[in-house]
Amino acid sequence: MRLSQRALTIVLSAAAELMCPAPRHKQGLLLLMMRAVVITVSDSCFLGQRVDVSGRVVANLLQAHAFEVVSHLVVPDEQGEIEDALRQQSEVASLVVTTGGTGIGPRDVTPEATRAVCDRILDGFAELMRAEGRKQTQFAPLSRSVSGTRGRSLIVNLPGSPGGAQASLEAVISIIPHALNLLDGTATQDHENHRAEDKLPRTPA
Repeated sequence: MRLSQRALTIVLSAAAELMCPAPRHKQGLLLLMMRAVVITVSDSCFLGQRVDVSGRVVANLLQAHAFEVVSHLVVPDEQGEIEDALRQQSEVASLVVTTGGTGIGPRDVTPEATRAVCDRILDGFAELMRAEGRKQTQFAPLSRSVSGTRGRSLIVNLPGSPGGAQASLEAVISIIPHALNLLDGTATQDHENHRAEDKLPRTPA
C-alpha cells in the first residue's frame, strides 16, 4: 500500500526525531548533554603505587547526577602536564574535574596549572567547597582548590582525599548545570536575577 505524501512526511519526521532527539527543557533552561572528564593528579597513582580511589568516587558521583564521563585519566604532579591535560580535555567536555594536588605541599601545583589555563576564575565555587569542607575537617582551609572557565568549559579542582573530593563536589554539583548553560549561552544571569527579584516582598511606596 502506497503512503500519501502527508503520511510519508509524518513518518520521515518521526524517524528523524528518533535519530536526533530534540533537546529536553527543565525550568526554562536547555539541558545539554553534559560531558565530563575526571583528571586525577597524583605522582603515586600515575606510577601505579596507589589505587586511584578519589577519581572513581568523583566519576561515580558525576554519573549519578546525569553526567556522561567520557574520559578518566591520571597525570603526575607536574604543572606542565596538568596544564596540557586541562587544555586538551576542555576541548572534548563541558566539565573538567580534577582531584588531587590542591594542598600546600611542594608538589601541589594543580591550582597554579588551573589558573594558567582559565579565562576567568570562579571564586564562589572554592568558597562554597571550603565552607562545606569545614563541616568535615578543621583542615579544609588548607585546600587551595580553584575553579574557573576556559572557553565554554568549566574546570573544577577537588581535594585528593576521597571524602574531601566527594564533599567538595557535592557542595557545588547542583549549580554546575546552570553554570554550563550560562557558558553555552542557553541561559542568562540577568534572567535568573529578575526571577529572584520577582520573589522579593514589595515595600509600600
